[in-house]
Amino acid sequence: MTVAIDVTDTTFEAEVLERSTQVPVVVDLWASWCGPCRTLGPVLEKLVSERAGEVVLTKVDVDANPRVSATFQVQSIPAVYALKDRRVVSSFVGAQPEAAVRAWLAEVAPAPTEADILVAAGDEASLRQALELEPANTTVIISLATLLVDQGDGAGRKEALQLLERIPETADVRRLQAQARVGDEAAEGAAAVTAKLDALLELVKADPAARQEYLDLLELMGPDDPRVATYRKALTARLF
Repeated sequence: MTVAIDVTDTTFEAEVLERSTQVPVVVDLWASWCGPCRTLGPVLEKLVSERAGEVVLTKVDVDANPRVSATFQVQSIPAVYALKDRRVVSSFVGAQPEAAVRAWLAEVAPAPTEADILVAAGDEASLRQALELEPANTTVIISLATLLVDQGDGAGRKEALQLLERIPETADVRRLQAQARVGDEAAEGAAAVTAKLDALLELVKADPAARQEYLDLLELMGPDDPRVATYRKALTARLF
Protein backbone atom coordinates (compact mmCIF):
# COMPACT_ATOMS: atom_id res chain seq x y z
CA MET A 1 0.00 0.00 0.00
CA THR A 2 1.30 3.46 -0.93
CA VAL A 3 1.81 5.59 2.15
CA ALA A 4 2.88 8.82 0.45
CA ILE A 5 0.64 11.16 -1.55
CA ASP A 6 2.20 12.53 -4.73
CA VAL A 7 1.65 16.29 -4.77
CA THR A 8 1.94 18.69 -7.71
CA ASP A 9 1.93 22.45 -8.13
CA THR A 10 -1.80 22.16 -8.80
CA THR A 11 -2.71 19.99 -5.80
CA PHE A 12 -0.36 21.55 -3.24
CA GLU A 13 -2.97 23.91 -1.80
CA ALA A 14 -5.50 21.16 -1.06
CA GLU A 15 -3.22 18.22 -0.29
CA VAL A 16 -0.70 20.09 1.87
CA LEU A 17 -1.86 23.50 3.06
CA GLU A 18 -5.54 22.71 3.65
CA ARG A 19 -4.83 19.23 5.00
CA SER A 20 -2.31 20.67 7.48
CA THR A 21 -5.17 22.42 9.30
CA GLN A 22 -6.43 18.97 10.32
CA VAL A 23 -3.29 16.86 10.72
CA PRO A 24 0.48 17.45 10.52
CA VAL A 25 1.70 17.07 6.92
CA VAL A 26 5.24 16.06 6.00
CA VAL A 27 6.48 17.20 2.58
CA ASP A 28 9.34 15.20 1.05
CA LEU A 29 11.00 17.17 -1.77
CA TRP A 30 12.86 14.80 -4.05
CA ALA A 31 13.96 14.05 -7.63
CA SER A 32 14.46 10.82 -9.55
CA TRP A 33 18.19 11.49 -10.07
CA CYS A 34 18.83 12.05 -6.32
CA GLY A 35 20.47 9.04 -4.64
CA PRO A 36 19.95 10.20 -1.03
CA CYS A 37 16.28 10.80 -1.87
CA ARG A 38 15.89 7.12 -2.75
CA THR A 39 17.47 6.23 0.59
CA LEU A 40 15.33 8.56 2.68
CA GLY A 41 12.00 7.95 0.94
CA PRO A 42 11.43 4.38 2.20
CA VAL A 43 12.45 5.41 5.73
CA LEU A 44 9.86 8.17 5.77
CA GLU A 45 7.18 5.86 4.39
CA LYS A 46 7.91 3.19 6.98
CA LEU A 47 7.88 5.57 9.95
CA VAL A 48 4.80 7.49 8.82
CA SER A 49 2.99 4.20 8.28
CA GLU A 50 3.76 3.27 11.88
CA ARG A 51 2.00 6.46 13.03
CA ALA A 52 -1.32 5.17 11.63
CA GLY A 53 -2.83 8.43 10.43
CA GLU A 54 -1.33 10.74 13.04
CA VAL A 55 0.74 12.40 10.29
CA VAL A 56 0.40 12.51 6.49
CA LEU A 57 3.34 12.07 4.11
CA THR A 58 3.39 13.87 0.76
CA LYS A 59 6.07 13.76 -1.95
CA VAL A 60 6.93 16.50 -4.44
CA ASP A 61 9.13 15.92 -7.50
CA VAL A 62 11.01 19.23 -7.59
CA ASP A 63 11.83 18.93 -11.30
CA ALA A 64 8.18 18.56 -12.29
CA ASN A 65 6.81 21.11 -9.78
CA PRO A 66 8.92 24.28 -9.80
CA ARG A 67 6.27 26.37 -8.02
CA VAL A 68 6.35 24.20 -4.91
CA SER A 69 10.15 24.18 -5.02
CA ALA A 70 10.15 27.98 -5.15
CA THR A 71 7.70 28.14 -2.24
CA PHE A 72 10.14 26.25 -0.03
CA GLN A 73 13.18 27.97 -1.58
CA VAL A 74 14.77 24.57 -2.12
CA GLN A 75 18.55 24.63 -2.51
CA SER A 76 19.38 20.99 -1.78
CA ILE A 77 17.45 17.72 -1.74
CA PRO A 78 16.16 15.64 -0.14
CA ALA A 79 14.51 18.40 1.87
CA VAL A 80 11.74 17.53 4.29
CA TYR A 81 9.28 19.97 5.84
CA ALA A 82 6.52 19.55 8.41
CA LEU A 83 3.47 21.82 8.24
CA LYS A 84 0.73 22.50 10.78
CA ASP A 85 -2.06 25.01 10.21
CA ARG A 86 -0.52 26.01 6.87
CA ARG A 87 2.83 26.91 8.48
CA VAL A 88 6.22 25.20 8.38
CA VAL A 89 7.01 24.07 11.93
CA SER A 90 10.13 21.97 11.36
CA SER A 91 12.44 20.76 8.60
CA PHE A 92 15.66 18.96 7.77
CA VAL A 93 17.86 18.52 4.70
CA GLY A 94 19.69 15.40 3.53
CA ALA A 95 19.21 11.70 4.17
CA GLN A 96 19.02 11.02 7.92
CA PRO A 97 19.32 7.76 9.91
CA GLU A 98 16.04 6.07 10.78
CA ALA A 99 16.44 6.87 14.49
CA ALA A 100 16.89 10.57 13.75
CA VAL A 101 13.83 10.66 11.48
CA ARG A 102 11.77 8.80 14.09
CA ALA A 103 12.75 11.35 16.74
CA TRP A 104 11.94 14.22 14.37
CA LEU A 105 8.48 12.80 13.65
CA ALA A 106 7.87 12.39 17.37
CA GLU A 107 8.43 16.12 17.82
CA VAL A 108 6.30 17.05 14.81
CA ALA A 109 3.39 14.78 15.75
CA PRO A 110 3.67 13.57 19.34
CA ALA A 111 1.92 10.28 19.98
CA PRO A 112 -1.40 10.76 21.80
CA THR A 113 -1.22 10.42 25.56
CA GLU A 114 -3.68 8.35 27.58
CA ALA A 115 -5.46 11.61 28.40
CA ASP A 116 -5.71 12.46 24.68
CA ILE A 117 -7.34 9.11 24.00
CA LEU A 118 -9.82 9.61 26.86
CA VAL A 119 -10.70 13.11 25.60
CA ALA A 120 -11.35 11.67 22.15
CA ALA A 121 -13.81 9.21 23.73
CA GLY A 122 -15.71 12.25 24.97
CA ASP A 123 -18.02 10.73 27.58
CA GLU A 124 -18.13 12.07 31.13
CA ALA A 125 -16.45 9.06 32.73
CA SER A 126 -13.55 9.22 30.26
CA LEU A 127 -13.14 12.97 30.72
CA ARG A 128 -13.10 12.64 34.50
CA GLN A 129 -10.48 9.92 34.22
CA ALA A 130 -8.41 12.19 31.96
CA LEU A 131 -8.71 14.98 34.52
CA GLU A 132 -7.34 12.69 37.23
CA LEU A 133 -4.37 11.90 35.00
CA GLU A 134 -3.70 15.51 33.98
CA PRO A 135 -5.45 17.96 36.33
CA ALA A 136 -3.98 21.03 34.61
CA ASN A 137 -4.60 19.94 31.01
CA THR A 138 -6.47 22.80 29.35
CA THR A 139 -8.06 20.61 26.68
CA VAL A 140 -9.34 18.16 29.29
CA ILE A 141 -10.75 20.95 31.47
CA ILE A 142 -12.52 22.69 28.60
CA SER A 143 -13.91 19.41 27.27
CA LEU A 144 -15.33 18.38 30.65
CA ALA A 145 -16.62 21.87 31.43
CA THR A 146 -18.36 22.02 28.05
CA LEU A 147 -20.04 18.68 28.66
CA LEU A 148 -21.19 19.77 32.13
CA VAL A 149 -22.60 23.04 30.81
CA ASP A 150 -24.40 21.26 27.97
CA GLN A 151 -26.04 18.89 30.46
CA GLY A 152 -27.80 21.96 31.81
CA ASP A 153 -28.20 21.25 35.52
CA GLY A 154 -27.14 23.76 38.15
CA ALA A 155 -24.65 21.51 39.91
CA GLY A 156 -22.89 20.73 36.63
CA ARG A 157 -22.65 24.39 35.66
CA LYS A 158 -21.23 25.24 39.09
CA GLU A 159 -18.60 22.52 38.75
CA ALA A 160 -17.76 23.77 35.24
CA LEU A 161 -17.04 27.24 36.63
CA GLN A 162 -14.78 25.78 39.29
CA LEU A 163 -12.88 23.80 36.66
CA LEU A 164 -12.44 26.83 34.41
CA GLU A 165 -10.84 28.78 37.25
CA ARG A 166 -7.82 26.47 36.89
CA ILE A 167 -6.85 27.71 33.42
CA PRO A 168 -5.94 31.08 31.86
CA GLU A 169 -8.78 33.20 30.55
CA THR A 170 -9.30 33.18 26.79
CA ALA A 171 -12.21 34.16 24.56
CA ASP A 172 -13.40 30.53 24.53
CA VAL A 173 -13.10 30.25 28.31
CA ARG A 174 -15.02 33.51 28.85
CA ARG A 175 -17.83 32.32 26.60
CA LEU A 176 -18.04 28.98 28.37
CA GLN A 177 -18.09 30.72 31.76
CA ALA A 178 -20.90 32.94 30.53
CA GLN A 179 -22.86 29.89 29.36
CA ALA A 180 -22.35 28.25 32.74
CA ARG A 181 -23.62 31.29 34.63
CA VAL A 182 -26.49 32.32 32.34
CA GLY A 183 -27.79 28.91 31.35
CA ASP A 184 -30.51 28.97 28.71
CA GLU A 185 -31.35 32.67 28.95
CA ALA A 186 -29.29 33.64 25.90
CA ALA A 187 -31.29 31.17 23.77
CA GLU A 188 -34.69 32.67 24.57
CA GLY A 189 -34.80 34.79 21.43
CA ALA A 190 -33.70 38.31 20.52
CA ALA A 191 -36.73 40.08 22.01
CA ALA A 192 -36.48 38.25 25.34
CA VAL A 193 -32.74 38.91 25.62
CA THR A 194 -33.22 42.59 24.81
CA ALA A 195 -35.90 42.88 27.47
CA LYS A 196 -33.64 41.12 29.98
CA LEU A 197 -30.75 43.49 29.21
CA ASP A 198 -33.02 46.52 29.60
CA ALA A 199 -34.14 45.26 33.00
CA LEU A 200 -30.59 44.45 34.14
CA LEU A 201 -29.34 47.85 33.01
CA GLU A 202 -31.39 49.45 35.76
CA LEU A 203 -29.55 47.32 38.35
CA VAL A 204 -25.95 47.13 37.14
CA LYS A 205 -24.57 50.04 39.16
CA ALA A 206 -25.62 48.73 42.57
CA ASP A 207 -25.89 44.97 41.99
CA PRO A 208 -22.69 43.06 41.03
CA ALA A 209 -24.70 39.93 40.20
CA ALA A 210 -26.86 41.86 37.77
CA ARG A 211 -23.76 43.42 36.22
CA GLN A 212 -22.18 39.99 35.73
CA GLU A 213 -25.35 38.60 34.14
CA TYR A 214 -25.53 41.62 31.85
CA LEU A 215 -21.92 41.08 30.74
CA ASP A 216 -22.50 37.36 30.29
CA LEU A 217 -25.45 37.97 27.99
CA LEU A 218 -23.35 40.35 25.88
CA GLU A 219 -20.56 37.74 25.75
CA LEU A 220 -22.97 35.11 24.46
CA MET A 221 -24.54 37.47 21.92
CA GLY A 222 -21.09 37.88 20.36
CA PRO A 223 -19.32 40.82 18.72
CA ASP A 224 -21.27 40.50 15.46
CA ASP A 225 -24.60 41.27 17.15
CA PRO A 226 -25.31 44.97 16.46
CA ARG A 227 -26.93 45.37 19.88
CA VAL A 228 -23.73 44.59 21.75
CA ALA A 229 -21.92 47.87 21.09
CA THR A 230 -25.02 49.84 22.08
CA TYR A 231 -25.49 47.94 25.32
CA ARG A 232 -21.79 48.20 26.22
CA LYS A 233 -21.97 51.98 25.81
CA ALA A 234 -25.11 52.03 27.95
CA LEU A 235 -23.31 50.04 30.65
CA THR A 236 -20.37 52.45 30.66
CA ALA A 237 -22.74 55.40 30.96
CA ARG A 238 -24.48 53.80 33.96
CA LEU A 239 -21.27 52.89 35.75
CA PHE A 240 -19.28 56.06 35.14
